Amino acid sequence: MKSDVDKLLKKNEKLNQLDVVKVISHVQRSVDDGDWVLNTLMLEGYDVPFKYKRKKRYKSLEGAPVNLTYYPQIEKVAGMDFEVMKVARIRKS
Repeated sequence: MKSDVDKLLKKNEKLNQLDVVKVISHVQRSVDDGDWVLNTLMLEGYDVPFKYKRKKRYKSLEGAPVNLTYYPQIEKVAGMDFEVMKVARIRKS
């Protein structure tokens, strides 16, 4: 029987999976457009931020190993393009 992650990866070719990576920074901040909290992770060995939204604040993941399913995305900030990773699924390892 296939796992949920395998099904997601097969359905969308742009999705990627990282297993057991250490979170070196976790920032949570409120978003202006509603009740959402934007979470930004920096992972050990990666120079790109990983972002996702949740309805409320959670315990910090800093220092914790996590498994991520994500896809690359380009954000335009002050007229410049920045690569970010949009997290589709996150789980503590």
